[in-house]
Amino acid sequence: MNILLVTDSYPPEIRMISGMCQELAQELTLHGHHVTVATSWPRYNLDEENSNKEYLEYAVEDGVDVIRVRTLAHHKVNMIVRGISELMLPFLFLRKIRKFVRHRIDAVIVYSPPLPLALVGARIKKKCGARYLLNIQDIFPQNAIDLGIIRSRCVARYFEWLERRAYKRADALTSHTQGGRAFLLANKGISPERIGVVPNWIDATIFKNAKPTGFFREKYGLKDKFIFLFAGTLGPAQKLDFLIEVARRVTDLPSISFLIVGDGTEKGRLQELVAKYNMTNVNFQPFVSLERYPLLVQEADVGLVCLCSKSWTPAVPGKVLGFLAAALPIVAFLNRENDTHRLINEAQCGYSIISDDPEKAADLVRNVFRARAKLKTYGENGRRYVLANCSKKHRVDQLESLIT
Repeated sequence: MNILLVTDSYPPEIRMISGMCQELAQELTLHGHHVTVATSWPRYNLDEENSNKEYLEYAVEDGVDVIRVRTLAHHKVNMIVRGISELMLPFLFLRKIRKFVRHRIDAVIVYSPPLPLALVGARIKKKCGARYLLNIQDIFPQNAIDLGIIRSRCVARYFEWLERRAYKRADALTSHTQGGRAFLLANKGISPERIGVVPNWIDATIFKNAKPTGFFREKYGLKDKFIFLFAGTLGPAQKLDFLIEVARRVTDLPSISFLIVGDGTEKGRLQELVAKYNMTNVNFQPFVSLERYPLLVQEADVGLVCLCSKSWTPAVPGKVLGFLAAALPIVAFLNRENDTHRLINEAQCGYSIISDDPEKAADLVRNVFRARAKLKTYGENGRRYVLANCSKKHRVDQLESLIT
């Protein structure tokens, strides 16, 4: 089959979904399919080395045809610019697909968000008769409404209309959590037989084979610290003000350091907040490459997850699977509805609470530090869970069955 994979995120961009889409494309190629990936031009979430590289519009990478599309800025910009930019995505993607794809497309898989990319799948389906699978990683616009990013009722209604059309036009829909499927069934009028659950996956081998060297501890000046690591996007959904408030309340424990690795719209403001409070237990660092990330995780003591308590959506952050694969115990501050609470409880791999009370969260940090002898067991539990439940082969086979 000729399969088109449409995604905003693909390596060298440093996101969990980027690596997963690459693995999906490569695995489908190994299954005998001809896979083409259409993705945005590498501009965001890059390490220093890849941010200075030159890229081609079309290249063959590990047997996969990759089309990179120059788009308008749609990250690290204000919401009006982002909204306009995302609405332009399907037109820009379709133009490049027409330019570089000369064969008939038999199946198309679209990863959302950004939701407007669903229009690419609908157009390819109509033109080629391709089977169309829409993979819903986060539920937009509900997440943006919950966070106050979309405040205009007119704008919300427009995107909700776009969302309904996207769901209706797809031949099949998938969510990566049971909670996500339940939310969509309860709120979006989707018939149960049209939507399934295909959990995200991770290659645990690269984390198991990574051995801590002390390089990052030395580089960041954290040689003898007990490190709580947050790695990823620093945006409004993460609500890292909460994490800063927690860190403020444990400054009397000089051994603890909160290492925040990544970038995003909120980074500058968060750094100003730390400077304002004259805090020394929060350390900001830029993105680490996908290849070196497993080494970074191995040098931390606890993996941190933080999401805004106002969200109603249940999506599990991608970083959770990386922490589990690295046998890193987890401390999570989350919205009440998030499926990560269930995962942590089921895997017995750490702790989670609602992200609405910094005093309670600080007490949890203190308790984790005092009872740190337990952490190795939690980490091992997490790795066992990921090996048993997050197999790449099984998940790719599930997705393949929905398009063949």
